Amino acid sequence: MDKVESNFERIKTQIAPYNPTIIAVTKYFDENQIIKYYKLGLRNFGENRVKDALDKMGKLPDEIKKNGKFHLIGHLQTNKAKLAVGNFDLIHSVDSVKLAEIINSEAEKKKIIQKILLQVNNAREEQKFGFLPEEINTAFKEILRLKSVKICGIMNMAPVDASIQELHKLFSNIKQIYDDLQFEFKVELNYLSMGMSRDYIQALEEGATMIRLGRILFE
Repeated sequence: MDKVESNFERIKTQIAPYNPTIIAVTKYFDENQIIKYYKLGLRNFGENRVKDALDKMGKLPDEIKKNGKFHLIGHLQTNKAKLAVGNFDLIHSVDSVKLAEIINSEAEKKKIIQKILLQVNNAREEQKFGFLPEEINTAFKEILRLKSVKICGIMNMAPVDASIQELHKLFSNIKQIYDDLQFEFKVELNYLSMGMSRDYIQALEEGATMIRLGRILFE
């Protein structure tokens, strides 16, 4: 068993009680690593940059193109939305009503429904994107009206220097926002995308349904 396989087996055992979707973040790795993890059973792959992702996806075998799911997890600039729409199963990082409207317009042209998550910046980090907690309800209501996007949940990134206690507090708050949105707007959300290589355990303990793992899988 090589290191990649042993990493995956260890993590699968660790997270089994929570049964989340693992998104393998491949931004620093080429299509060969995607193929390797696909063979081990992973089907969800995350990329930060639209063009890099499309380049890799174009080199993958047809089986993986057909059966894999591809997630855009990095910041999406409005001028890249046209490229992203229809090429990703889920766009995690919708951080403004304007971006949602542009995605909706492109999806309408392509006659598809683009699935999205709304990014919430509850740690209020200036260098990160996302709706502030006091903005999310108004934004959710506006985006919900758009016909060619489907809000499937919310996404969050915790600060890199947060303590274990702070992580639990931040993730618990995001789970509360996730639950409150469903209650207020009478909708069912399926995805709570939070937790990365350094903090996925705390995220799972607070209710994450999707975790985004890169370094811990591949190193």
